[in-house]
Amino acid sequence: MKKKSTFPSGFFNLRELLALLICTTATYLLPLGTSLAFFRSEALAQPPQRTLTFEERLSYQRAIEGVYWRHRIWPKENSNPKPSLDVVMSQAQLEKKVKDYRRNSQVLEDYWQRPITAEQLQAEIDRMARNSKQPEVLQELFEALGNDPFVIAECLARPALAERLITNWYAYDQRIHGELKQRAEAELQAHPSIEQTKQLGGKYTEIEFVKSDDARNESNHNAEHSVKLDSRGWNETVQKLAATFTKPGSNQLNAQPCSHGAVSPCSTAQNASAQRGGYSNSPQIKNADLQAYQTIPVGKLSSLQEDERCYHATAVLSKEGDRLKLATVSWLKESLESWMTKTQSQVSVAMPAPGGNYTLPKISEGGCIEDTWTATNGAPSARAGQATVWTGTEMIIWGGSSGDTTGGRYNPSTDTWTPTSTTNAPEARGGPTGGMDRL
Repeated sequence: MKKKSTFPSGFFNLRELLALLICTTATYLLPLGTSLAFFRSEALAQPPQRTLTFEERLSYQRAIEGVYWRHRIWPKENSNPKPSLDVVMSQAQLEKKVKDYRRNSQVLEDYWQRPITAEQLQAEIDRMARNSKQPEVLQELFEALGNDPFVIAECLARPALAERLITNWYAYDQRIHGELKQRAEAELQAHPSIEQTKQLGGKYTEIEFVKSDDARNESNHNAEHSVKLDSRGWNETVQKLAATFTKPGSNQLNAQPCSHGAVSPCSTAQNASAQRGGYSNSPQIKNADLQAYQTIPVGKLSSLQEDERCYHATAVLSKEGDRLKLATVSWLKESLESWMTKTQSQVSVAMPAPGGNYTLPKISEGGCIEDTWTATNGAPSARAGQATVWTGTEMIIWGGSSGDTTGGRYNPSTDTWTPTSTTNAPEARGGPTGGMDRL
């Protein structure tokens, strides 16, 4: 007699249970395996993110400086042979250059939430290749970096781009400068007359502009600061000064201590001094200049103005034919260098670089065309009477009509401006010479 199973009919027997377990496991593992294979293929399709260590960046920075030093002019008055790069640039200076651009990049991301992207770096390389005024030097720089688009993006394009972006973002950030603006506005409200400008907390300066196409024979007219302008410079100053009193908040005044006149990076880099000319003498322009001159009020303090370095207010003390005497009171903003010293953004030893398949563009063969003017980005504030020096690789300008302590270094090979450091800068002065203290 056959025995009945002791298991109830509602339960599986052992063989059925094992079969069900195997089928269920296979059902779930097959799609899981497919998914893992998909992600693995995706990971293999994307190249690993490339990085450069600090030591690698330092090595490439030295290669860049080596190119610049080879092209640096050695004065014939110095009978000693031109020294090697190691003599004129210490290891600490090289390290500072690398640390500075890495920190700039990090601060852009941490403070302004603007990390530099691969697209921006590629655009910067393209801009350099397209606008270079010394294409032969730029070609040497590319070669010194192994013609490696990634290295060029990180060690040549990134420093220039980070410097320009952080300067622009910092200059008008009200989170940083808003308190100073409020203080300046309160002082102007409490002391609104021109007679009270010396009582304000800002820096008081006077400057006289003299129209003279033969500046060599013109006297200083006993002004504290006297700047001689040709016809074009005079007319531009008149137009901008008139706009200051008709357009509140204008920041284009030619006479302010933070902005004085204009420079041409192209012609000056070749000739070490800018020559202005080609100004139209049409009756329409002359009439507009005359009307602007007549609208300039005497003895009236302007509203608070702003530029990248300061807040300021200006008054015309006198206007006599071809002479304009101005008084300006300015409240200097905290310098970017000082503010950066306070920031504590930490940069890793091997800073990750944004992923991107960079390409190396063809460098334009145009170069610099003498006696021409070309607009550039990142130039220092406009000024007159500045010192100008051509080193063979850079044009350096410093100082200006009201004794400015700022300046800029123009690199024609990459078509970039870099502000001169204000740390241990020489005493402010107007009309400095090329023999000024070492920059």
